[in-house]
Amino acid sequence: MDNSISITHPIAWRDGQLVLLDQTCLPARIAYVHCDSADAVYTAIRDMVVRGAPAIGIAAAYGVALSARSHFARTTSGWRAALISDIAKLAEARPTAINLSWALDEMSQAIPTTSSDPFPPLLARAQQLQAADFAANQRMGKLGASLLTPGCGVLTHCNAGALATSGYGTALGVIRSAHAEARVSQVYACETRPWLQGARLTAWELMQDGIDVTLLVDSAAAHLMQSGKVQWVITGADRIAANGDTANKIGTYGLATLARAHGLKFMVAAPLSTIDRAIAGGSDIPIEHRSQSEITHFRGDEIAAPGVTALNPVFDVTPAHLIDALVTEAGVIMAPDKASIDALFSS
Repeated sequence: MDNSISITHPIAWRDGQLVLLDQTCLPARIAYVHCDSADAVYTAIRDMVVRGAPAIGIAAAYGVALSARSHFARTTSGWRAALISDIAKLAEARPTAINLSWALDEMSQAIPTTSSDPFPPLLARAQQLQAADFAANQRMGKLGASLLTPGCGVLTHCNAGALATSGYGTALGVIRSAHAEARVSQVYACETRPWLQGARLTAWELMQDGIDVTLLVDSAAAHLMQSGKVQWVITGADRIAANGDTANKIGTYGLATLARAHGLKFMVAAPLSTIDRAIAGGSDIPIEHRSQSEITHFRGDEIAAPGVTALNPVFDVTPAHLIDALVTEAGVIMAPDKASIDALFSS
């Protein structure tokens, strides 16, 4: 990966810092956040400057490298304990996305066992993870696109594009590849309350690529499906259990249920690092809840009845039996279950 930063490369290592395209500002303006410490990376993840499971993992990997540089500069003997403490803190930034803990595990294994400077090998490992993610996205795009017949209408939810990864995207990677092959006639994007990732990010991202996209409120999905204008629902994932149950942005479960009721196909596109084989099923996936104010307020203004209680789960779990295709960089699983996922890893 080069050190450029753009919509197609929203995460970059440049001039000794991690540079992130600030997704809280999109689409109104382009802004960047420069991180020179693990604490700064933690804050960027927590505050959704960087978001999307693969992107969170990559950012955290660079956070480990930054931590190592900082602590080794202070002490050549006590840096290891301080680094391990920073890794534990980074792991708490967003609990549902398994890519975060996966990337931190990969970085932990790359910590030198000698007393030499840990920064160079850890930086190299973070850069390797970023490059591997980009290549995996491109591979998933081609595999997923092959499942679509020419002229399909596609509905997507949240943002699983270049902005949520090292570039190209998972669900939007499939859509990008399918569009290039004239397999997609129209893309529809749910607005994705309450952070509006579909309205702010997915619609903007597709428009930058010249891909025709129509935005709809989340509750209009059933009406759209009933119209016959879509044949596939394609989403990403934040964690996939061993049996194929999938946690993704809140509202995904409802879309999968609606797709089955209307005879549509439902696809999940995610890298192998999103599959958590240590968790048997979806009921064991931790679901992050965020502040009630994200529901009751909009850009600081109260929009709900004063004092009302709000429920704000960030994710829901789609049972595997509602998923027609799971697309990974290692291959496609139709009707995923534990046996087929085990076979994918064993191969």
